[in-house]
Amino acid sequence: MKFLLTFSTVILLMLSGCGGDDATSGDRNTPGYAATVFFDALYNKKDMELALSRSTPRMGRIMRSYGTPSQFARNLVNMQYDQVTIEVDMTNQSLREQYGNEARINLIFTGMLHGEQVDDMRSVQLVKRKGEWYVDKINADPFAR
Repeated sequence: MKFLLTFSTVILLMLSGCGGDDATSGDRNTPGYAATVFFDALYNKKDMELALSRSTPRMGRIMRSYGTPSQFARNLVNMQYDQVTIEVDMTNQSLREQYGNEARINLIFTGMLHGEQVDDMRSVQLVKRKGEWYVDKINADPFAR
């Protein structure tokens, strides 16, 4: 009986590690989750439709004008990565401001480009419509030329 319990526990632990390949985790009803899904779709999944599903119509028109996720990311966002990890910056709560149906959060990007590590940060403005958060604006990098 003890063997069966131990064996069952081991099998359950092994199976629990076999989930989907959705790298984005967290509370789905937060602006941070929406922004992370948006940028993960652009940089890691290269999926314009998924990114468009997390953007406002105004942002969607701008994105479509660039044609591909990589063109949009290179020209408007001004960041390039081969692979990137995206995190919500929680070092200072004032960096994430949420007022009713609007939010501004900072995201930290850590990734690789041509074998070199690249770290960057972006501030994103989001709006809440019908209970869902959407990326409305990517603020310009104040330290860029």
